Amino acid sequence: MLKIGQINPLKVVGEFPFGYQLSHSEDDRSIVLSEETDQPLAVDSEVQAMVYTGENGQLAASLATPKITTGQVKVLKAVGVTDFAAFFDWGLPRDLMVPRQNQAMPVNQGMLYPVYLYFDEATSRLLGTTKLHPFLSENGVYFSPGQEVDLIVCGQTDLGYKVVINQTHLGLVFSSDAFKTLRVGDETTGYIKQIREDGKIDVALQQVNASGRDALQQAILDDLEAHGGFSTLTDKSPPEEIYAHFNVSKAAYKRALGALYKQHKIKLDKQKITLVE
Repeated sequence: MLKIGQINPLKVVGEFPFGYQLSHSEDDRSIVLSEETDQPLAVDSEVQAMVYTGENGQLAASLATPKITTGQVKVLKAVGVTDFAAFFDWGLPRDLMVPRQNQAMPVNQGMLYPVYLYFDEATSRLLGTTKLHPFLSENGVYFSPGQEVDLIVCGQTDLGYKVVINQTHLGLVFSSDAFKTLRVGDETTGYIKQIREDGKIDVALQQVNASGRDALQQAILDDLEAHGGFSTLTDKSPPEEIYAHFNVSKAAYKRALGALYKQHKIKLDKQKITLVE
């Protein structure tokens, strides 16, 4: 089956002065490859090409690797803006159009935005949208607390940051769980913190279950042993220094120090941490 907006196996069936005519084994529509190729393509040879909709909705192909395919959210750069649409670089000869009605907020040229790519049945065109809610679920029934996920930051609210989870869902990272600066378009790893009663998904940037806490405690002990049993990175240290060293928030670091202190594995004072012999 020919998949518009995806890379497909195609056969070269003809050559024109301006390019090649391609076809798919299960579709009788003509597909035109008009870009220059590194090497001439022989008739009856096969290529792997991205199929997209060109001007007037005709099918076009490109041998370039696209930055996004249908059903994906990717961070793309706006390269042009008009009264009716914005245009994004998606790695193909023809820029991706995001109509004005598909824009969650006005698009500014040169800025990066998370964009979802879909095939619009009404117009028979590939279109982009920065309005993600119609395409991504907010119900976390298939996720489990502590599960590692891939995140794309897609917005900011008074509570924290809206994120795309594994290309399929939307969730929220509360400001208190964002121990590093986040910007719209950032891609990072996160962990499911909880699934709320209404099904919505809370995400943290670090593991918050028992195994995560235990791993941090062991990392602190290993670091002390590697530095002669002493460390000047205390619970009074700046958050950015703690994050640079252990990749965790100051709150998580303080909890781990408290647990190790209660276990009599370390001694604490304002200037240093000491490993108990």
